[in-house]
Amino acid sequence: MGWRRALLWPLGVMLRLWGRSLRFDTTPADLAAYTKKDQPVAIVLWHNRLFLAAEIVRRYRGGRPAYALVSASQDGAWLSAFFSLVGLATVRGSSSRLGREAATALVETLRAGYDIGLTPDGPRGPCYELKPGGVIVARRTRAPLLLIGAEFQSAWRLRSWDRFYLPKPFSRVRMRCELIAADQLADRDAALRLLQGRLLALNPDASDRARAERAISI
Repeated sequence: MGWRRALLWPLGVMLRLWGRSLRFDTTPADLAAYTKKDQPVAIVLWHNRLFLAAEIVRRYRGGRPAYALVSASQDGAWLSAFFSLVGLATVRGSSSRLGREAATALVETLRAGYDIGLTPDGPRGPCYELKPGGVIVARRTRAPLLLIGAEFQSAWRLRSWDRFYLPKPFSRVRMRCELIAADQLADRDAALRLLQGRLLALNPDASDRARAERAISI
């Protein structure tokens, strides 16, 4: 991975400085949840907010290592090298299906005392549609889920499947979060509905999109 890190190093430096320029606004209650470090958590955010992941870990998680799941392919090797430059570790496996090997690796990471990061609609969508993999991992470890919300004052949107957010340097980001205890995940189907609803509520544009889609379907 060393030569990949060397090639990506300038981009990593730029993105670290870019992320640190952002001004995060949080309430005291949200800050208390973000910084609760008595046990590892699964950090859950929509794929189009992934730019914020490294800064969330750096600012709120007190340097606790956090691991993201990336593909075992050659593309995943590049992504793993990039994540290491911005402050995230990686677990290799099938991110599309969250297969048994990947799920086991994430479970072992949580049990070892480290946070993990999950994008429940990634890596290919549909956008804002939660997949069950993260719930499976959390239920097996009884780890709480830290659901992330972010509202951007000023951002560019990419023409990707998820309309990825790139917050403009030095802009404000209203950060929200909610801790979901393991006890709330006992019933798998109810847990999926709960997490889908709470993640939509924490991210206003996602909630607006969901209401628009429901209106179109009526």
